[in-house]
Amino acid sequence: MNITNADLHCHSVVSDGTLSPEDLAIRAQTNGVELWSLTDHDVIGGQARAQKAAIDLGMKYVSGVEISVSWMDQTIHIVGLGINPEHEGLVAGLLQTRDGRVARGKLMADQLAKVGVPDAYEGAMQFCGNPELLSRTHFARFLVDQEVCKDIEEVFTRFLTPGKPGYVEHAWATLREAVTWITTAGGVAVIAHPGRYRLTELQKDEMYKSFKEFGGQGIEVVTGSHAPYQYHEYEKVALRYGFYASRGSDFHSPDESHTDLGTLPMLPTSLKPVWSLFNFN
Repeated sequence: MNITNADLHCHSVVSDGTLSPEDLAIRAQTNGVELWSLTDHDVIGGQARAQKAAIDLGMKYVSGVEISVSWMDQTIHIVGLGINPEHEGLVAGLLQTRDGRVARGKLMADQLAKVGVPDAYEGAMQFCGNPELLSRTHFARFLVDQEVCKDIEEVFTRFLTPGKPGYVEHAWATLREAVTWITTAGGVAVIAHPGRYRLTELQKDEMYKSFKEFGGQGIEVVTGSHAPYQYHEYEKVALRYGFYASRGSDFHSPDESHTDLGTLPMLPTSLKPVWSLFNFN
């Protein structure tokens, strides 16, 4: 099957999106997506619903997850595609990664209270259905709701990022752990939106080489988290390191996301699509 419109990165209300897996599937299919994956942060609770909705709508589906990783004092993200959502090692690893979000959230709220934003923990929880998955995005939505900031972009300019009020570092999975959980669950590990990370060229080179050494195979090239000029930059990275290329909107919400499901440019023809590694009936 010749697939061109694949969207292999988005988030539902199960993590920090605002739409249900079913509504995301409808939105993807309406926008012409042929192959779809739901990749919620550190959780796989929406996979069965997403898969059923996709198949019912006539799309191909690849199970997915996005794992938070601590690397060189930064948080990076690794997407797992084609995973077995019931694999015990993956399930246990994701539970380990989610552990500590409540305590971190309370520390974030304490910092915000010190700069005149009270009750942020309770406020953020109003936007989060599961305390295990409390994230900066939920705090950001609270700050917008309280008119502290006009939109999510302003929030992450003034708050919740390193050196700004409300930012609390958290020890996520290691890069080796994340890739191992994905590959032992039968999946393919993909570096998510590499253009977002504040790494030197030497640090990026080390990340790519370590990722490959641990069993990683893919990198996002065309993503809603990249500026258009970065598509060519990461096309060259994929070719240089022999990565399969992925494409995904990183869609979270109709009101917040700059890129809708299925609306990105196609992958450069020079690259091997990551979905070529999967068999579809």
